Amino acid sequence: MLGTKAKAGRKQLLLFTSMILCSLALGRGAVQTSEPVVKVAENKPAKLSCSYSGFSSPRVEWKFAHGDITSLVCYRNKITASYEDRVTFSDSGITFHSVTRKDTGTYTCMVSDEGGNTYGEVTVQLIVLVPPSKPTINVPSSATIGTRAVLTCSEKDGSPPSEYFWFKNGLLMPTEPKNNRAFSNSSYSLNHKTGELIFDPMSASDAGDYTCEAQNGYGSPMKSDTVHMDAAELNVGGIVAAVLVTLILLGVLIFGIWFAYNRGYFDRAKKGTSSKKVIYSQPTARRDGEFRQTSSFLV
Repeated sequence: MLGTKAKAGRKQLLLFTSMILCSLALGRGAVQTSEPVVKVAENKPAKLSCSYSGFSSPRVEWKFAHGDITSLVCYRNKITASYEDRVTFSDSGITFHSVTRKDTGTYTCMVSDEGGNTYGEVTVQLIVLVPPSKPTINVPSSATIGTRAVLTCSEKDGSPPSEYFWFKNGLLMPTEPKNNRAFSNSSYSLNHKTGELIFDPMSASDAGDYTCEAQNGYGSPMKSDTVHMDAAELNVGGIVAAVLVTLILLGVLIFGIWFAYNRGYFDRAKKGTSSKKVIYSQPTARRDGEFRQTSSFLV
C-alpha cells in the first residue's frame, strides 16, 4: 500500500517537472551566433552574426556596450538613426561597412516575439584592431641613490590595449631582475600592462639610457625616444648646511624677541589714544560789573 502511494507520488512529481520544463522550453527561443568574438582591422567591414529559431514573429534588437557607454544599434528590425549610414541589418545579423576603434565593445542580439512571450539573446565581442602609436615616456633626468624613482610609458591608440617593455642601454629588462646577471644589482618592479618601471631603492648601477616599447599583437611594435637617467649621490653636506642655517635663523629670531621684551617694547601703550579730562577751579570773589574767567575746562 505504501509502495503504491510512493510510486504515485513519484509519477506526479515527474509529470509536474516535465510540465515546467516544457513551459520553459516553449517560453524561450533559440538564439545563437557563429562567431562570438570578431577581430577586424580598423576601416574594414565586420559582420556580427545572430541566428534564431522558435519565434513566430521575431522582433530583433541590437545593443552596444563599452565601459559606461550604451547605445541601441537596431530596434524592431531596423537600424537606428545614429548607425543607419554605416550599418546594415539582415535576418542573419548586422554588418558594419567600415569599423572604427570606437566600435570596439560588446554587442547583444535580443530576439522576442511581438507578444513578448518568447525571448532569447546572444552576445558578440567586437575587437577593432589598431596598431600602437609611438609611446610617450617620463624619465627623471636624475634620481637620488637610495630613494624611489618612477618611470612611466603610455600610448593611447592601440587596440587591444598595448603591453609595455623597457630597455636599458639597448638590453631588454626582465620582469625579475634578480634572475638576470646583467640586472642582478638592480631592485625594480615592472608592470607590462600599466607601463610603470619603479626603482625602490635607486642604486648607482641604475643610471643609463632608457627606452620603452609598446606592442599589442597587431602591427609593428613602436619604440619611444631614448632618455638618459643619472644616479646622484645623497648630498649630506648640503643637508647639514641647511639645518645649521635654519638653526641660526631660529636663534636670531628668539634673541630678537628676548631683546625687545627686556627693553620694554611690549609694555608701551599704543599711541594716538587718550581720554577726556575736566579740570574745574573754584570761582573767586569779583566786583559788580567786572567780568573775569573764573573757571577753565580742559578737554
